[in-house]
Amino acid sequence: MRTALAQAASHVHDLIVVGGGVTGACIARDAALRGLSVVLLEKHDFSHATSAASSKLIHGGLRYLKNLEVGLIRESLRERRTWLRIAPHLVYPLPVLLPSFRDDKDGLLKLRAGLTVYDLLAFDRGWLADRDQRVPGHRKLGPAAALALQPDLPAEGLAGALLYYDCQMFSPERLALECLLSATAAGARLYNYCRVDELLRIDNRVVGVRARDLQSGEQAELRGRLVINAAGPWADLVLGELGGAQHKLIRSKGIHVITRPLTPGHALAIAGRGGHFFVLPWRGRSLIGTTDEAYHGAPDEFRVTEGDINGLLATVNAHLPAARLRREDVQHFFGGLRPLVDDGGSTYDASRRSEVSDHAALGGPEGLISATGGKWTTSRHLAEQVLALVGDKLGRPLAPCTTGVTPLPGGAIGNFRAFVAETQRRNPRHDPALLEHLARTYGARLPELLTYLEADASLARPLADGLAEVGAQVVHAVRAERAVQLEDVVFRRTGLGTLGHPGETALIAAARLMGRMLGWDRAERMRQVERVLDHYVAAAA
Repeated sequence: MRTALAQAASHVHDLIVVGGGVTGACIARDAALRGLSVVLLEKHDFSHATSAASSKLIHGGLRYLKNLEVGLIRESLRERRTWLRIAPHLVYPLPVLLPSFRDDKDGLLKLRAGLTVYDLLAFDRGWLADRDQRVPGHRKLGPAAALALQPDLPAEGLAGALLYYDCQMFSPERLALECLLSATAAGARLYNYCRVDELLRIDNRVVGVRARDLQSGEQAELRGRLVINAAGPWADLVLGELGGAQHKLIRSKGIHVITRPLTPGHALAIAGRGGHFFVLPWRGRSLIGTTDEAYHGAPDEFRVTEGDINGLLATVNAHLPAARLRREDVQHFFGGLRPLVDDGGSTYDASRRSEVSDHAALGGPEGLISATGGKWTTSRHLAEQVLALVGDKLGRPLAPCTTGVTPLPGGAIGNFRAFVAETQRRNPRHDPALLEHLARTYGARLPELLTYLEADASLARPLADGLAEVGAQVVHAVRAERAVQLEDVVFRRTGLGTLGHPGETALIAAARLMGRMLGWDRAERMRQVERVLDHYVAAAA
């Protein structure tokens, strides 16, 4: 349940974190686990923007070898193993087929050399107790073997392929949410739909923020020894009038579409003229992306356009003509803005490195730290770097970082397949497919869902035919996961709307369940449904 901002305003916190995406979530978790008092503010819902709009990959960044960013690759590969260890229900290895054609500027020999380095940098990929989570090395395939694995590859000019492995997230939104749940359990205060309107300053020091609860209208001044700017694409806007004390960001637009399945379980990595794209297996569909184009508008006004969708489809069809994708094949689409550190190059070539900035060292005020750039995979380590600076700024030693070895709330399950089998054995009255779905979504927190099912058998029914999501997930999202809008449940607490429009029957059923707990009348329920429907309409341009 929501708590009033006044409670957070009643004392001075060690940290005020601005931004509830994965960067802010990891910072809040790390700080809280070290015993610091933390309040986190997010103006929309947690992970509503960039953190949700990813390709759902936890990866080492193979293409960074072109820029010789060996340190970033090693960091990413190490963090890949960390996510596999602390969240085995949500992160798992994924085979990726990388075809090579005779006219490719990066020939098969060059690609194999790169993957050999990639595997060497991932020397610890097998250092996990769970054999299913160990990531294999790459292997070379001849043209016939590549076509046997992916028959619709263009056969003419095919030189062969490489099969390598990275990792996939079942739900990036839920992975970030589990970081927040871990932070809450350690004492952090979290507020979604709370906007920071102003940084509070006394002389040349930031001492807190003025915030507004967008649900209740409540305003409060929150005080903190340090303010952490983790607002992603909005980071430079949060800094307001600090001028030269801030780093300039460039925003890169990334678009994805979801279609019928185009591969039999592996991913495809296709190198195009303007970059690369992936065809990824995900929840029985194909997730295709991403684009990489500079965005110059206001981040709050970003929308996926029909032009974005058609441009991505054209790129796929040019390199995988057998797909024959048309606009009507797109079951869903989404997009987000990557906040990149501006180094003067293109967005595609820009480094995915992160920066931790002490604004006092840049000629700005004391008490303010910004965490900018970076990528999903390295967000936990970015938080660790932020906390190293926090310790220096607070002038006291902090407890060691434990986020890399402490399982997330759903992560203490051991081997996922064994966990599912044992759950099904202990609960023979429930549908085995439902139990597997709940295990993948909640991991060790699954018993919390079973409590709802035992109390009300109707909550075990799918919200609509053909969907895995059930009413118990809606109830749990409101009671235990800070969901306050229907779109929070549809897109971020469950997968109800992430494969495309689930149908009005499902949306109305979910809104009715939420409304019972949140006091919505019929008019409000319909307003909530309309807001969700708006997500399925692309802008015209």
